[in-house]
Amino acid sequence: MITTDETSVEAGRTVLSSDARETLILEHLPQVKLIARRIYERLPGSITLEDLVSAGVLGLISAIDRYNPAHEVKLKTYAEYKIRGAILDALRDLDWAPRQQRKRARKIESAIAALEQEHQRVPTEDEIATHMGLTIAEYQEWLSESQGMSIGSLEAAGPDEDGRDLLRYLADTDEHWPSRLVERAALERLLADAIERIPELERTVLSLYYYEEMTLREIAQVADLHESRISQLKSQAVLRLRSYMRKRWPKNGGARAASEKAPGWPRASRSM
Repeated sequence: MITTDETSVEAGRTVLSSDARETLILEHLPQVKLIARRIYERLPGSITLEDLVSAGVLGLISAIDRYNPAHEVKLKTYAEYKIRGAILDALRDLDWAPRQQRKRARKIESAIAALEQEHQRVPTEDEIATHMGLTIAEYQEWLSESQGMSIGSLEAAGPDEDGRDLLRYLADTDEHWPSRLVERAALERLLADAIERIPELERTVLSLYYYEEMTLREIAQVADLHESRISQLKSQAVLRLRSYMRKRWPKNGGARAASEKAPGWPRASRSM
């Protein structure tokens, strides 16, 4: 517990003594390791858990130094936002996904977009494979390779204890916070619309994975499908969402938010 003797207030922010700051860092280290491990489980073997933890610690320190109680958001919630963001930024800097893997993911997105335009509906798996000149087995192999490609676009934690996702919309600086709040609310509505369009089984997989925070293995047991098939369905669902969002979210100002910090599973979609 940090006492008032160990803090001061400066421009609305709590300024900690060095000892109090170190105490908070140590208290929240388990949170860093938990978030890092959850992301690590979805990445190829070339990435080490230690790298993710190191990046997460930097995010934690940033959260502690920038935390403003005036926003009425818990430090734990804000720290989770910053830790996850720091890890994802580090992954982007590492360029961890092979070029061919990124290229294949983009091709799947393009095929989905073209078929939606042609048929005015969500295309089936067979239609996507045929459009790409692949057998269904080859297409599913591409999906399996794309398992981690969605990590920067749709990864997010569950809502806080009050049932609000305020930290999804909280900017790093205060001056643009109201506009960012409106922007993120619009983005969440658009994402909810996109989720409603995808096939029911894929919606269920996303709901269990992102909202209920179940592992792929647990979802496979619930759905009575192989874990690899659940991974394919998740990848395909995320690529459908990315294709939909890319066409409808404005590039100026909103594109980066849509691609990097899209909100997590909308609460209204829990019943799916």
